[in-house]
Amino acid sequence: MPATLVVGGFFGDEGKGKIVSHITSSLQPTIIARGGVGPNAGHTVVIGDITYKLRLIPSGFHFESARLLIGPGVLVNPAVLRKELEVTKVDHRLGIDYQCGIIEPQHIERDTKDKHLREKVGTSGSGCGPANEDRAKRILKLAKEIPELSDFLTDVPGELHEALDKGETVLVEGSQATYLSLFHGTYPFVTSKDTTAGQLLADVGIGPKHVDDVIIVFKAYVTRVGEGPLKNELSPEEIQKRGWEEHGTVTGRLRRAAPFDFDLAKRSVKLNSATKIAVTKLDKVFPETKGVTRKEDLSQRAVEFLEQIEEETGIPVWLVGTGPKSSETLHFREE
Repeated sequence: MPATLVVGGFFGDEGKGKIVSHITSSLQPTIIARGGVGPNAGHTVVIGDITYKLRLIPSGFHFESARLLIGPGVLVNPAVLRKELEVTKVDHRLGIDYQCGIIEPQHIERDTKDKHLREKVGTSGSGCGPANEDRAKRILKLAKEIPELSDFLTDVPGELHEALDKGETVLVEGSQATYLSLFHGTYPFVTSKDTTAGQLLADVGIGPKHVDDVIIVFKAYVTRVGEGPLKNELSPEEIQKRGWEEHGTVTGRLRRAAPFDFDLAKRSVKLNSATKIAVTKLDKVFPETKGVTRKEDLSQRAVEFLEQIEEETGIPVWLVGTGPKSSETLHFREE
């Protein structure tokens, strides 16, 4: 079986963690690998009554037979990783590539004190930008130099290719989203590297011939944290009125919001060569769909909205989220 990729379609916060968490049970992957920038992106997973906020551990961690890997393109903050391991208890299944870059306290200090990054760009302050700057200078420490990580070190591309050669299923989870890409996003209000599907492959060390599906995740409305353009942005009062008030998983900042942007969605599908769409938080736009798990129980106006997304983008809406729990998900189109 080839690899399945999960990427964000707007500005992040689309609910990629929920989608990854949900599809692990059907895909039953041998490996779930994390790509993306690093701990500047938080993925929220709700299992039963427990909410997990993860910045490094793959969101499908609860699928107990899967090996969990962090690819060489991902920055690792050992302190963040330590806290997540305390919560998830997946030490025995986790592998970190030897070449993962390491975020040190001085990177966080540079991130928070840099006026351009803090005030103009509105970064998360997690140290990712300065760490990637040091990697470009070839002075960044790598995971293989950190004794604390020695028990986890592995060759992530090697493990992935071994699994793929055996016909096993691999799930690759991205972070951030298309329009935070250093190359394809709303520069300079972007993150410190590319965030599209092509970069996700480089992050974990596999090539395009191994990809079967690229699942692109859109929220039923658009949000972004930090500075930068947001078409048809709503006022804080209107956001609250609609029940779209959210706060960033990493920063805690209030997310700006706007209605679903079909033009951004169409371009994002092309940039990522997406094959399927997952739409989350449908219940926030159509409250009557809260907790619905069958397509036939969706309201007509919700169905029309999802069909419009399909018509505009040219690819099927596969999964739809109707609440925060992994179980609050339905198949809009079958495979």
